[in-house]
Amino acid sequence: MLKLHINKVVSLKADILSGLTVALALVPEAVAFAFVANVDPIVGLYAAFMVGLITSIFGGRPGMISGATGAMAVVMVSLVVEHSVQYLFAAVVLTGILQLLFGVFKLGKFIRMVPHPVMLGFVNGLAIVIFLAQLGQFKVADENGVMQWMQGEMLYTMLGLVALTMVIIHFLPKLTKAVPSALAAIVIVSLTVIGLDIETKVVGDVASIAGELPSFIIPDVPFTWETLMIILPYSLILAAIGLIESLLTLTLIDELTQTRGQSNKECVAQGLANTTNGFFGGMGGCAMIGQSMINVNSGGRGRASGITASLALLGFILFASGLIEQIPLAALIGVMFIVVIATFEWSSFRALKKIPKSDAFILILVSGVTVATDLAIAVIVGVIVSALVFAWEHAKHVLVKRSTDDNGSTVYQVEGPLFFGAISDFKSQFKVEEDAGDVIIDFEKSRVYDHSGIEAIDALAERYGKAGKKLHLRHLSPECKELFTKASDCVEVNVMEDPTYHVATDKLS
Repeated sequence: MLKLHINKVVSLKADILSGLTVALALVPEAVAFAFVANVDPIVGLYAAFMVGLITSIFGGRPGMISGATGAMAVVMVSLVVEHSVQYLFAAVVLTGILQLLFGVFKLGKFIRMVPHPVMLGFVNGLAIVIFLAQLGQFKVADENGVMQWMQGEMLYTMLGLVALTMVIIHFLPKLTKAVPSALAAIVIVSLTVIGLDIETKVVGDVASIAGELPSFIIPDVPFTWETLMIILPYSLILAAIGLIESLLTLTLIDELTQTRGQSNKECVAQGLANTTNGFFGGMGGCAMIGQSMINVNSGGRGRASGITASLALLGFILFASGLIEQIPLAALIGVMFIVVIATFEWSSFRALKKIPKSDAFILILVSGVTVATDLAIAVIVGVIVSALVFAWEHAKHVLVKRSTDDNGSTVYQVEGPLFFGAISDFKSQFKVEEDAGDVIIDFEKSRVYDHSGIEAIDALAERYGKAGKKLHLRHLSPECKELFTKASDCVEVNVMEDPTYHVATDKLS
């Protein structure tokens, strides 16, 4: 009993310290994504606080961190520019409602349809995106306000502080694990910069994070059909991006922690968080894989880590903005570079030589599309290509064996799945003119998966009917038997010894 109590205390301590680390890393990310969405920085900070707190309390994956994200921010830009931030708040409310419905109807299970090569491509592409996002901090504005790459002493100072941060994070755990190495690195580098009066970019150079408590508002938009038609397309895209990124991050954290989250519960929490965001002046958000990796790597496993991160971020906004604004950006960049190294699946380079070429292509494709567009599009493309590859490969597995039984009837034994991709090859293996007057097609070793397969059998029945020959179908599913009983007089379905199974059903037999 005492050991269990001690373990809980140690776990709570790890969650709190990890949450503080995450909160510090959330600040520049939220501000940067607010700029991407063309809204005030405080809108991004409010979003990070509210989304993070609500999903940590009600979500289906303890230890996962949510907040304002770049994937959703890029979708918001045109809505804000063409209309106003109030339309954005309305769109975020609708986004949350759609996500709530997705969770209520238990559609989160469809994340299982994402193949492993797509997951690897998603992770690798995301690591590259996180890395590229940090490079923007190595730019400064010249006298004309144009952003230029750092040069000379400023660049060397920045690189040196980034390297120092990474060295501390790497080697400190070998000395002690009492404090998360990322948090210790941020504090040490910050004190070094302040103590030695080193000139470098700090959080305050990006934007002020001072603010008040978010207050309840009803989006100031006309409640008309026209408004709905404006925000609905954005809400659908935002809902899809948010759920895809959140559920894939959930799956990744599951693998890292060897535990299992609840996808439908997470969908509901994401929806509740975004609905709340819209009514409290936030830009909405979803799971953040970078911050989730920081949390997990720092020892955060429970809900307390996400709750601590959110409340600490609110504390920064209300009481400690002056201190947080003095943190060197180099320290936060160093933390994110470590996240990039930990996130990227380096083993995938070795796997490329061992896995099928189609899987290797999908892995590289998803990584590239992730970098070029966004995560949601990359995953959708990966799933579609994987499905097409699967269909193509299985379309070649339909085999029809022709023989003659003791009664002189022609018997065709079908082996392999019969679906839209295989029907052309299936129909080409029948020799209607050469067959006997009585023909039997046996589906004992085959299964009809879709309507295309049923139509192929029906078309074959018509060919035999026109040739004046009798066609018998054996071992069909009940659905197929009912269809042919009603649709054609030239087909006799043998009901003897037929197994019970269904065509394309979501229920387990």
